[in-house]
Amino acid sequence: MMSSWVSSALAGSILLAVIALPSYASEEGDSVLAPAGADLFGQYCASCHGVSGEGNGPAASALNVPPADLTRIAARRGGDFPDSEIARFIDGRFDLPAHGSREMPIWGRRLGASIAKGTEPDEVARGRILSLVEYLKTIQRK
Repeated sequence: MMSSWVSSALAGSILLAVIALPSYASEEGDSVLAPAGADLFGQYCASCHGVSGEGNGPAASALNVPPADLTRIAARRGGDFPDSEIARFIDGRFDLPAHGSREMPIWGRRLGASIAKGTEPDEVARGRILSLVEYLKTIQRK
């Protein structure tokens, strides 16, 4: 179990990275957040999207809608990676029910577990989602 100091430092690092993100993020993925996103991807996303992100995970065949090839996000958008759009889709809490159901979990709820005293679940979820977005940038095919 993490000590209170370590958990507070981790929470502070995530929040600082979230606040500073727009000023130093690159198309290749942020060097601080992307590794954390890779860990989250392996834990939460790889079962459907595959370890490589190509939509070929072991659970993919059980889904009604095949998982997206996440290595082609930018290619499908003319080379641009839409950070906000992808973060919103991963989060899932803001999708309109009129747009139909989704098989992908609403990660904004599931990723909001508190990591330290004084952290808000929404802040934690946003930090983790931003880490996932930064990781996804690193696996884009040119």
